[in-house]
Amino acid sequence: MNPYLLGLRRGAVELRQLLRSRKDFYSYLTTPLVFLAVSYWRSGSSGTDGSGNGLTQLSLAGGIASTVFMFGLMTVPQFLSGDREDGTLLRLRGVPGAMPAYLVAKALFVLVTMGASILLLLVGGALLLHADLPATPGQWLTLAWTLLLGTAAVVPMGAAIGALLPPAREALALYMMPMLGLMFISGAFAPLRNLPTALQAVGSVFPLRWIAQGVRSALLPDSAKALEVSGSWQHLPITGVLLCWAVAGFLLAPGLLRRMARKESGSVLSERERKRLAKTAY
Repeated sequence: MNPYLLGLRRGAVELRQLLRSRKDFYSYLTTPLVFLAVSYWRSGSSGTDGSGNGLTQLSLAGGIASTVFMFGLMTVPQFLSGDREDGTLLRLRGVPGAMPAYLVAKALFVLVTMGASILLLLVGGALLLHADLPATPGQWLTLAWTLLLGTAAVVPMGAAIGALLPPAREALALYMMPMLGLMFISGAFAPLRNLPTALQAVGSVFPLRWIAQGVRSALLPDSAKALEVSGSWQHLPITGVLLCWAVAGFLLAPGLLRRMARKESGSVLSERERKRLAKTAY
């Protein structure tokens, strides 16, 4: 059977398993609920333009952008780490077409769960926080292409990073720390212009800054452009930077994933399991 069709079927099975597992299902709800709570906490502040709750809108936009960022650069490496440790990737290596099917399944899983999280943020923000949704078809279109480009920019790069990380869970935990720090220097939850120039430069290299700015341009009025460093929404630079990240990710990820799979063997898996059991014994 076509490996891509198999991947879609495998992804559908994994999504059904998620719905049947309360623990896993609630864990995926945690991120949007935390961002909604942050937006609610800030909802009593004054607006950015004098009409409506601008800080709520800023928090909601930052939550949506950070959801894309976290799913791509944190959830995807988690998948790879877990499947490498339990031998899933090793078993797939010897099956023709299994690796493309695996990647399609994970892509479908990430896209559906990420889309559901973003929808929860938009609906929850509108119903619970009285946040404004995009007001015009143009703003909805801006939100759509920003999220699509943002996903294309971070998911392949997340797969590439997951392939490079050591299989130890401690390595994944250490990797998450700079990723969380990056969320705070990318202007997702506060105007980037309030940060030191050096941090602005660092944040501008990574896709989160541009995803957040694109989402803000869809959710906030034009008067909020004054909060941006350039005083404009910069749709062309947003498109360019995210496309560069997407191209780099799609060029790097397949080769790195094949390299990671070639390094897996029964002896390597047994040695990892022996070390894990030795640690738990202490």
